[in-house]
Amino acid sequence: MTFRRLTTSDLDDCARLAKDRDWLPERHKWRLLFEVGEAYGIDAPDGDGLAATNILTRYGDDHAVISMVLTASRYARRGLARALMEHVLEQAGDRTVSLYATDNGRPLYEQLGFRVVGTAAKHTGVFEGEPSGRTRPATEADLGWILDLDAELFGTDRSAVLRRMFAFGEQVRIAEGGFGHCWRNDDNTVIGPVVARDEATARALIGDLALDAGGEVRMDFDLAMDDLVRWAGEHGIGSPWRVSKMVRGGDLPGDRACQFLPFMQALG
Repeated sequence: MTFRRLTTSDLDDCARLAKDRDWLPERHKWRLLFEVGEAYGIDAPDGDGLAATNILTRYGDDHAVISMVLTASRYARRGLARALMEHVLEQAGDRTVSLYATDNGRPLYEQLGFRVVGTAAKHTGVFEGEPSGRTRPATEADLGWILDLDAELFGTDRSAVLRRMFAFGEQVRIAEGGFGHCWRNDDNTVIGPVVARDEATARALIGDLALDAGGEVRMDFDLAMDDLVRWAGEHGIGSPWRVSKMVRGGDLPGDRACQFLPFMQALG
């Protein structure tokens, strides 16, 4: 079984593999992950594309995220996902590693030493409300302040990802004590990351981003933030689809109470 680093030349095969497992192709998302992470794959023995993939994204020297764990349906239950996960965990070294797991994937991750630390859920809908009057569009001149605040509250260095927000996303907004971002996926606009010192600021950022985006938006909430989830539901955001937040190694860095929405589940 041969593992290799994938490049953007493999993007078409990654999209095909995603569709094979009933995921959206998400080319925009894959392309960002190729830029900020390390994509690994196993070529299909029959010569038709990829048999398995995953991506490792490192944050500083102490944390990493694994995402896009996919195996072609015709190669399911042959140990490819486990082998590729073991390979990527070796690359992660001593870092604390996190990921989001479906119910199907959770048993494998538990066998590899991951533990459940929370539950998150994708919520979608059309946001109903009024502008907060508390936020404004950010510019590149605000990036230094954003990176400093994120380093403090997220607890490790994800500047390589955040520096791409302006080019990758639809909008970045800031408020006193917080920032937020939204980006266009295949079928909706995803709100995240949202990092703020308090929930009131987070609500202002989320609402203003959603109103500016218009149409259907997606928010991936930590279900421990039940007041925020309830508030979103009161404003038209519902239809949750749950996954488990899992960690291997030490504890997650930073102040989790100030991390209201992830950049995307693939980036933590």
